[in-house]
Amino acid sequence: MEITDVKVIPVEDEKLKAFVSIVFDQCFVVTDIKVIHGPKGLFVSMPSKKRKDGTFKDIAHPLNNQMRQYLEEKVLSVYRQQVAAQPSSQGAPSGGGPSGGAAPGGSPQGSGGGAGSSSGPEQAPTS
Repeated sequence: MEITDVKVIPVEDEKLKAFVSIVFDQCFVVTDIKVIHGPKGLFVSMPSKKRKDGTFKDIAHPLNNQMRQYLEEKVLSVYRQQVAAQPSSQGAPSGGGPSGGAAPGGSPQGSGGGAGSSSGPEQAPTS
């Protein structure tokens, strides 16, 4: 399985840095992936939904560490390229960078193996 397209929509927020959608093998899309700036740096949070008790449950996620690493490397690479290109367009409303302040609380649970919950604001991208 190969990631054939990555679309990054940067966001101006202290923790949430971007919404991402990825396409696998030009035939399957996963949306509402988030790039989060946590205490240990940037990480990828998989799509999740809020449960009645206030916790979050991943909707889609990699089943093994090899796929998780591949996905994170691809997403963060495209995110960093896009953010690096943005300073040239000074007037852009979403011209933030990954150097935002350290995020208090919130752990990158979504970046571990398995079906953990992920923290962070729950917002839907507009497409």
